[in-house]
Amino acid sequence: MLRLSLRGFVGANVTIPHKEGVLALSTPDARAKAVGAANTLWFEDGELRSTNTDVEGFIGNLDASAPGWDKAGEALVLGAGGSSRAVVFGLLERGIGRIHLANRTLARAEVLARQFGPNVHPIGWDAVNDVLPDARLLVNTTSLGMHGQPSLEVDVARLPQQAVVADLVYVPLVTPLLAAAQARGLKTADGLGMLLHQAVRGFELWFGQRPQVTAELRALIEADLTKS
Repeated sequence: MLRLSLRGFVGANVTIPHKEGVLALSTPDARAKAVGAANTLWFEDGELRSTNTDVEGFIGNLDASAPGWDKAGEALVLGAGGSSRAVVFGLLERGIGRIHLANRTLARAEVLARQFGPNVHPIGWDAVNDVLPDARLLVNTTSLGMHGQPSLEVDVARLPQQAVVADLVYVPLVTPLLAAAQARGLKTADGLGMLLHQAVRGFELWFGQRPQVTAELRALIEADLTKS
């Protein structure tokens, strides 16, 4: 990791599947320790530090894309990796009272549930359809639906009409999950919005200036992502 500094880097972002493993390679702050994963690295006094800005990125994007989303009584989170940790942490911090956490390997979901407390309920992947009718918020934290990955098979028709659907995948910008939700008229929050919001504090740590997430900035990044 110190090679980053030697090559002139002031920091870096970490993505799946390294958000949990990077804790052992850095000095995590209180937020990263509480979440159990880090996505942002920076150098301070010659030391590689880490934090988690996915929490504020996820919550900030939901606030911007679907105001009032936090009135949801129950949420369903798909996946139990580093991104899922940030999502669950943020939902609990915002006061969501019941979070169903589904993962193909149930044991991984059970580990997160033990860490985050009784409001988190681990379920097997085969139980997802049973939970959908009560979920006012559905969040995909897996790589399913990403370009080059298998599709995410979830029947959004089973969600209530007031549900909000969030997908952390941003390539493609509109995943099959989001397209199906939008076709039903549901509010959605995409992965690019989270990417932009999580980058705010990282940019500030690296360069000492706090940027704003604007429509113009999003349009610039969208144009770059959609280049052929």
